[in-house]
Amino acid sequence: MNEVSARLYGGGGTHRVTITDLAVAKERGERWPMLTAYDATTAQILDEAGIPVLLVGDSAATLVYGYDSTIPVTVDELLPLVRGVVRGSKRALVVADLPFGTYQQSVEQAIETGARFLKDGMAHAVKLEGGHSVLPQVRALVDAGIPVMAHLGLTPQSVHQLGGYKVQGRGEAGEILIEEAKLLEAAGAFAIVLEVVPAELAERVTAALRIPVIGIGAGNACDAQVLVWQDLVGMTRGGTAKFVKQYADAAAVITDAVTRWASDVVSGAYPSEAQTYH
Repeated sequence: MNEVSARLYGGGGTHRVTITDLAVAKERGERWPMLTAYDATTAQILDEAGIPVLLVGDSAATLVYGYDSTIPVTVDELLPLVRGVVRGSKRALVVADLPFGTYQQSVEQAIETGARFLKDGMAHAVKLEGGHSVLPQVRALVDAGIPVMAHLGLTPQSVHQLGGYKVQGRGEAGEILIEEAKLLEAAGAFAIVLEVVPAELAERVTAALRIPVIGIGAGNACDAQVLVWQDLVGMTRGGTAKFVKQYADAAAVITDAVTRWASDVVSGAYPSEAQTYH
């Protein structure tokens, strides 16, 4: 295991992962995982497992708050979650999603929102969606000292404009995406998420950029991969996307534990003498 691997993935030491560490990993061809997190308990588990980057995604809209999409979630709803993830982790770089409508209007709006996530949320970086339209915001955020992770391809905040959740970047659209990725890199983004794009396109983007490319439904040629942690462990109800691989059935484990405990409560077996004070 090389130095970057030991430092970036694997849980060694208490050094907070930085965007510089991610850049070094890119240079050395080191792949790494990123997961979402929305609370301190989960963040601690993922951090101790060695996950080097945790994303407090606007997917909290559906997974935490029960909205139908990511569109309604607000800065005030995400900030407590970001603080919890930062406090629950020791090593991971914590990235916070900028919610829909909180950065698109102007450079000033983007800086105000980004600053809140770093100052009030204690995040280490922010993520925003879009290409040409957000280049001024990316430049301004970076100039203001706010690290930016970009996001291209299927951008959930634009799902209504995209016509639903479907593969992006086919044909001529792929050439436009490559150009946008290069422009985002030039604007100062330290990494780019590619979501639901052809694997061949993602491979071209990854080879063309000096910054890490993080795939989600983008094939295995990207520098990193990201998933929603609930999808990964089988907590998501109602089905998941094609790109999800379920590594556990946590929902079944929780259901079993809860029903056995409830049965013990009903029968009087809980609490037993072992759980009783005298």
